[in-house]
Amino acid sequence: MKKAIILGGGVAGLSAAHELIERGFDVAVYESKTIPGGKARSIPVPHSGTDGRKNLPGEHGFRCFPGFYRHIIDTMRRIPYDQNQSVYDQLVTAREMGLARFNHQLVAISTSIPKSMTGIKKNMKALFDSDWGLSEEEVVFFTERLWQVMTSCRERIMDEYERISWWDYLDGDNQSKNFHEVFASISRSLVAAKSTEASAKTFGTVLSQLLMGIITPTNDSDRVLNGPTNEVWIDPWISFLKQKGVSYYTNATVSGLQLKEGKITGVHIHRDGYEELVKADFYLSTLPVEAMAPLVTSDMLRADPTLSGLKKLAKDVDWMNGIQFFMKREVPIVNGHLIIMDSPWAITAISQKQFWIGNDLQQYGDGQVRGIISVDISEWNKPGILLGKKAIECTKEEIKDEVWAQLKKALNHEKELLRDEDVHSWFLDPDINFDISGKMINSEPLLINKVFAWSLRPYAFTGIPNLFLASDYVRTNTDLASMEAANEAARRAVNGILDAADSRKRKCKIWDMYKFDLLTPWHIHDWVRYRKGLPWDGGASFFSRGIHLLLYAGKYAWGKAKKFKWFRSVFK
Repeated sequence: MKKAIILGGGVAGLSAAHELIERGFDVAVYESKTIPGGKARSIPVPHSGTDGRKNLPGEHGFRCFPGFYRHIIDTMRRIPYDQNQSVYDQLVTAREMGLARFNHQLVAISTSIPKSMTGIKKNMKALFDSDWGLSEEEVVFFTERLWQVMTSCRERIMDEYERISWWDYLDGDNQSKNFHEVFASISRSLVAAKSTEASAKTFGTVLSQLLMGIITPTNDSDRVLNGPTNEVWIDPWISFLKQKGVSYYTNATVSGLQLKEGKITGVHIHRDGYEELVKADFYLSTLPVEAMAPLVTSDMLRADPTLSGLKKLAKDVDWMNGIQFFMKREVPIVNGHLIIMDSPWAITAISQKQFWIGNDLQQYGDGQVRGIISVDISEWNKPGILLGKKAIECTKEEIKDEVWAQLKKALNHEKELLRDEDVHSWFLDPDINFDISGKMINSEPLLINKVFAWSLRPYAFTGIPNLFLASDYVRTNTDLASMEAANEAARRAVNGILDAADSRKRKCKIWDMYKFDLLTPWHIHDWVRYRKGLPWDGGASFFSRGIHLLLYAGKYAWGKAKKFKWFRSVFK
């Protein structure tokens, strides 16, 4: 039996272990943290449980599973949860997305098929009654930009859009403040990257897919787990893999890779205070790029010069970390994710208890918690509204105060939705810490697909025949730092191992992404033009006229309809 050692026990590592153990390999996973799951893990709040209760469930950041995810969803279907269900069955639909602004009313948009006139009304009001401060020309310009990405051939996307940032693609320097607040904030919140740095290739394709899921909603365009991540996903996964024969070690830090005669011959692991050399036939690193890059030695670079790209990619990271507010009462806000569009710290949030069906929060902490507001902070280098300090300059207490102030300013309008006295306690991601000089550090940043970064990103296989890579920096169809990309990268690495082992076992399935099949005629048209060196011309003038017409017709019909008594009675 061939043995494979997997370095890193997050989503990529567990996905690879799952595929390898099902194909008859001996598998050992080494995870540096005390809790399995990587960035996806739940993080119990230390010493918060009393009288036999569990510690409160904190996390690095909240999870979401967009409707276009394929790879991770397939894996979740194959993880048993109980006798009659899989982990996939623990996903529940988030039916709305909340768009909040300081000193404006919250706008809720339905992200699933409306089941009543009320749902239809919400979307109509969001489109035509909310004061977004946008001109018709700005709306048309943004939709034209998305249309261009969606109707471009793959070759143009990989070439031209990889070489320009999303900001420049949108002509960001020449756009209005409202344009930035609406489109740039939604873009950043949905794609989790700065528009000034991320490539139009990544931003455009992912954002188009996400917005298509909102505009043409289905019943699973956005999903969340129905409980703390480790309880309903990671722990059942670990249990299943161990039953299959996977060895999973925590507190196991990789200190070096041993290379001899062009192959990896062992990995130095520091575990439980001891150093050991572990050996296998194949080695698969799922470590994040900032952890893998320092392990690449000069000997490894001579064996595979393309690994030099990891050193540069290790700098292409940003911060996106979470804070949770444990509440004395449940505060639903909206039935889904919340984007605070003018938040200087790019805050997004979700009120979790409404989705944790059957999960009794009285089993946690001191039994007084009734709700959880989980918040992600995506901008750490802009001054806040309370203290005028950047997040990276604040103490943990100041971060809590600033985030809470921004939430209240965005949500407390006609009524006081958030009250100070309702906050039971809070928990900031422990990856945010301070070095001995007092400088804030982040032990788990997020990879950003910057302009020209694709050429630096490696394949899942390497020039070292028994070394493979599976992390969100690997070239994937998903092309976004996410659980979906991690799972796809793991499948690609496992397929490489199967080839190297001369195995006849079935290969892991890889899905195409962002295809927009209905637009194939436009893709073919653009491919012909691209091959001739001609620019994109996907019917932009016709498309813009159509958008103008739809906006006009929608506003006119909505305005007229509201005047009829029967209409008001139906939509009340």
